[in-house]
Amino acid sequence: MARKKIHRASRQWRLIDLHLHTPASSDYQEPDVSFRDILHRSEARGLEIVVFTDHNTVAGYRHMQEEIEQLELLERLSRLTDEERNRLGEYRKLLEKILVLPGFEFTATLGFHILAIFPAGKPVREIEHLLLNLNIPSDQLDVGSSTVGATTDVLTAYRMIDEAGGLVIAAHANSTNGVAMRGFGFGGQTKIAYTQDPHLHALEVTDLGQKGRRSTAAFFNGTKPEYPRRMHCIQGSDAHRLRLDPKNKKNLGIGDRATRVLIPEVSFEALKELFLSNDFARTRPHWPTSKEDFDFIRQARGEGPSIIQDFHESMTVRGGRLYAVIADVCAFANTNGGTLYIGISADPKKAPVGNSKSAAAMRTLQQELSKRISPHLSCQVDTQETQGKKVIRVLIPRGEDPPYAVDDNKIYVRDEADTGLAVRDEIVQLVLRGKQHAVGEVAIEVARTEPDKAIEAGVPPPRTGVEVVEYEERNGIRYYTMRDLRNGNVVKNVTRSSARRLWHYAISQYIGLPKDLQKASVSWQGGLGILREQQRGERKRYDLAQKTVQGIRVFFGVTEDGVHGEWKRLVGSEAD
Repeated sequence: MARKKIHRASRQWRLIDLHLHTPASSDYQEPDVSFRDILHRSEARGLEIVVFTDHNTVAGYRHMQEEIEQLELLERLSRLTDEERNRLGEYRKLLEKILVLPGFEFTATLGFHILAIFPAGKPVREIEHLLLNLNIPSDQLDVGSSTVGATTDVLTAYRMIDEAGGLVIAAHANSTNGVAMRGFGFGGQTKIAYTQDPHLHALEVTDLGQKGRRSTAAFFNGTKPEYPRRMHCIQGSDAHRLRLDPKNKKNLGIGDRATRVLIPEVSFEALKELFLSNDFARTRPHWPTSKEDFDFIRQARGEGPSIIQDFHESMTVRGGRLYAVIADVCAFANTNGGTLYIGISADPKKAPVGNSKSAAAMRTLQQELSKRISPHLSCQVDTQETQGKKVIRVLIPRGEDPPYAVDDNKIYVRDEADTGLAVRDEIVQLVLRGKQHAVGEVAIEVARTEPDKAIEAGVPPPRTGVEVVEYEERNGIRYYTMRDLRNGNVVKNVTRSSARRLWHYAISQYIGLPKDLQKASVSWQGGLGILREQQRGERKRYDLAQKTVQGIRVFFGVTEDGVHGEWKRLVGSEAD
């Protein structure tokens, strides 16, 4: 039975649970439950979209469809009993309120779980054919077991599901059988590939409501150098029963861990458009009624300016504030993409200024961006409300045709929380990135995270900050060679006067270092040491040192995002 689409002129918040099991899964905890029971419970929880994702099978969805088709056939033949007529009527009423999509929870090699979700009109036989191509044994196709032996590797599964027209979501990614689970003994490059692959549309996480930098969503928000692609994060109940198990709170019921999404209609197409977009404010955890006033802009202010977001109180032409906004847009496009908020400061203690004439301001900004940034860059400009004020939001994609320039010749890049003009070597890297785009951006970014060949075996350097590699003096001026630890790029011919803020800081600190760093005031732990620690709001920044066979290396302006492994133990943070 096809469900009629509900069209809306504007987006509305919808409640979804994309991870439900049925008795077709062998580990379902209430085998006598009917499909109508599942739909009734979904209706009671206010869900508008649900997906049947049984283990390595689509049998649950198929059985429900077959039951409905059999009842409709009896109706056409005028052979329905009263009980059957009531049952068909129940289905029709429920399916007018709830969109049920077919899917499955695939068990890839090494036991990783992947959710595959398809349009309601996708023939079940095509989905079963895909399962066979994913190496689910034919005699296991209806068993619904999560233990199916050797199947297909994670990346191949992502690709095959995506190419079959499905949504690909890493199931409970941060937990058991998840591709981002902690403590699993696979390498960092593998984890990067499993969570940054272009065929993966979203991560399902179990801590979406958790605040702070330790949450999974915060980890995959695009600020981590080795995880540059920001990921949509949702939550699902993974329900194997109707209601929460009172004896074991981990056994959730339908809708116990649901997600709200801002979409224009209740449809698979609307979901897919959402997950393909770079608007990360359109998903949020489902809160109890008392917490429905979730303010994502206030949350963003708490995180502060970063490589993916910044704040401007105004965009007036006077004082160069409009130009500062345009420069930021250019910088984000040349770096990782990002979000700008206009009408609000970065200080969460200051009340928002807002934009009294937001419609006119948005038109002006769009015209200026179209006229002054080249090549053409498609940005989304809209208004959002926070604390009773309208704030202009600009969503900037990571550009596919870099370098992007303001007024044809000013090329800006983002350096952590600052925007600055690119220097020659950075422009060269942007040109190369543009040429390499067809090869695949994720592979390029992964390759850049590999340690520099000149770095000897041992603890790799931090992943943010800069290193002064060397300098030479010409005509009384020192020209420094800088290494950007975020991407490994080496930039030459940097002077103290021409350096951007972080580089200027690094050169100034480098000049002040004693000739014998062994005697400097360094807090050493083995071969690693702390020269300086600074508190900047809620975040810390470090100058760090490392002993090598060739001498002592110094890394300036390292943020917490760049601290990993042994470095975390050095600064007193939790190890990876």
